Amino acid sequence: MNVQSALQQGTDILDRAAVGAPRLTAEVLLCHALHRDRTYIYAHGEDELPERAWIHYGRYLDERLKGKPTQYITHRQEFYGREFMVNEHVLIPRPETEHLVETALGHLKGKGELTVLDVGTGSGAIAISVAIESGRPVLASDISSDALRVADRNRQSLGAPVSFFAADLLEGVRPHCVDLLLSNPPYVPGGDAANMQREVREWEPHVALFAGDSGLEIYDRLLAGAEQAVKPGGRLMMELGYQSLAGVRELLAARWTDIDVVSDLAGWPRVITATLAP
Repeated sequence: MNVQSALQQGTDILDRAAVGAPRLTAEVLLCHALHRDRTYIYAHGEDELPERAWIHYGRYLDERLKGKPTQYITHRQEFYGREFMVNEHVLIPRPETEHLVETALGHLKGKGELTVLDVGTGSGAIAISVAIESGRPVLASDISSDALRVADRNRQSLGAPVSFFAADLLEGVRPHCVDLLLSNPPYVPGGDAANMQREVREWEPHVALFAGDSGLEIYDRLLAGAEQAVKPGGRLMMELGYQSLAGVRELLAARWTDIDVVSDLAGWPRVITATLAP
């Protein structure tokens, strides 16, 4: 079995199982098995596939056929131009979340020392990206100690000035100490689980996905804590879930001003920002 034949066989197997992007997925898994990049598999297509690589490649294909996301097989996901380590303890960072990073960086540009806190950090992708791009320290929390271990590995490998701590949302944060609060909170209504992709529903951590029956429960708790933790005049930035804009706006109405919404390239509302009223 040479490299090119292995790639074609893997593509055919994934295609018959209706796995999305079968060719690209087979390429990624074969590269992972060979510890090589994509250039290698095309430049050395006639080379014999080493037995060890064939064994690993077969296992990776089997895992993908069972629904395991490719990122959890390779333990890699790119976010904001950097490679992050991921596993089943953290959500896979999505390109859409880069809008939250960009919005935060725009707010921080040209400002002096500010206390920045990322709540529900998961892999640390948001906090680490903001810290590196802005050149300033960032605090980040998560309820999951397993997620924090992943985030700290990413912090070390990328050399980011981020400090992590365990907390249920803003539990234990001192009153009125945060200048900028960031969060991509759980926002999927529990009833939507049946309609989700199998890869997400069965593999990604539910504590980071689901937020009660309405999908607003974590937003509600987060905002209650933010009203105590954020300085008057401080800024809040959160990722929005599908069809959550109206509900989040209503939750913000009592104590928050300067509410603004950032849409993604498709026109969907993606990030909401607000200022805590004095």
